[in-house]
Amino acid sequence: MSIKIKNKELKILAVASIGGHWKQLLRIIPPTSDIETVYVSTLPKLATMVEGCKYYTIEDFSRWDFYKIVPNFFQAIKILRKEKPKIVLTTGAAPGLIILFAAKLLGIKTFWIDSVANVQCLSMSGRIASKFATQTYTQWANLSTDKILYAGNIFE
Repeated sequence: MSIKIKNKELKILAVASIGGHWKQLLRIIPPTSDIETVYVSTLPKLATMVEGCKYYTIEDFSRWDFYKIVPNFFQAIKILRKEKPKIVLTTGAAPGLIILFAAKLLGIKTFWIDSVANVQCLSMSGRIASKFATQTYTQWANLSTDKILYAGNIFE
């Protein structure tokens, strides 16, 4: 999967939780890209993987500790207002979803790329994101619909 961006003056806020979500995000938009990218993830030490780029930490949460959504939402608004990205791109999971939602409320274009691990159906976060994201992508052709696009996967 590759993202084709024509405007080199574009600023992207790239968001992912730790683990596979983060690894996939860095394959889609690496810190060596010519595009100005600000990264957000859930572990401070991940900043070393995107040296030379701005990096923010947001607290991780899931459906099991959903009460963390409120402080994360306000932190997302703060980051978005400070950075003023033109696009927010996320590979998930819950922290990416909440930043995507905050961006949508602020009128910023939003892109959800569901994890390559979701072979049989979109993740729960991906299904939620598909309701409001500017565009939602799957990495599996068999999961594409009129609303969920397939543009390849990061291993092709």
